[in-house]
Amino acid sequence: MLPTPSTTHVSFDAIYEPAEDSYLLLDTLSSASETAFLASHFPSPSTPSPLVLEVGVGSGVVLAFAAANAQTIFGRADVAFLGTDVNALAARAAAQTVRGAVAEQAEPRAAFLDVVEGDLTSCVKDGEVDVLVFNPPYVPTETLPAPLDAEAMASPEVFERDSKLLELSYAGGEDGMETTDRLLERLPGVLSARGVAYVLLCAQNKPEAVKERIRAWPAGWCAETVGSSGKKAGWEKLVIVRIWRG
Repeated sequence: MLPTPSTTHVSFDAIYEPAEDSYLLLDTLSSASETAFLASHFPSPSTPSPLVLEVGVGSGVVLAFAAANAQTIFGRADVAFLGTDVNALAARAAAQTVRGAVAEQAEPRAAFLDVVEGDLTSCVKDGEVDVLVFNPPYVPTETLPAPLDAEAMASPEVFERDSKLLELSYAGGEDGMETTDRLLERLPGVLSARGVAYVLLCAQNKPEAVKERIRAWPAGWCAETVGSSGKKAGWEKLVIVRIWRG
């Protein structure tokens, strides 16, 4: 079993704490089936170095895990890693998580670029991302919270600020899909021709319907469940869907 990166430096008052969904992503990315798929999809040295983007990094545990174990997961160490998050506190903490995990690795090491504060994939050019990982705010809620502006982030009301930042990490709006749907709309543009996405969904997000919708996209897209938390009732059952061009 590959080690989980340390997040002891992260304040979970305002940043999503690694939980079952995070660990499901770690298990899925490092599973025998997915490491075989990724190694064959990005064979070294015959293909350029892949760029991995995690959207909504939170503590950075998933991005750090993938970067620290690039050789195992991708069959190559020459992989570049980038993260984004609308929570500025999470972006800073996640960058520290990834740097620490990569620094512990022997040479050759993966390349960690940065974690950028920003909405979804707004910081990257279209067609540049080879692997996208997204653990979205998937809990169904009546409303979708708005990102905090600079004034709100600087507010002396720290408890209120932190509560709103945490809400951003889990509140998914109607069916828990409002933010995920925005990301899915961007996928065909942001992914490279060889691009692959891993998106986490809960049962109430209706993953089978989501997969059918993706398969109906033009240009022959594929969507398959490659990880699952098991047979749990209600929205707590989690799945990881791999999305790629066939």
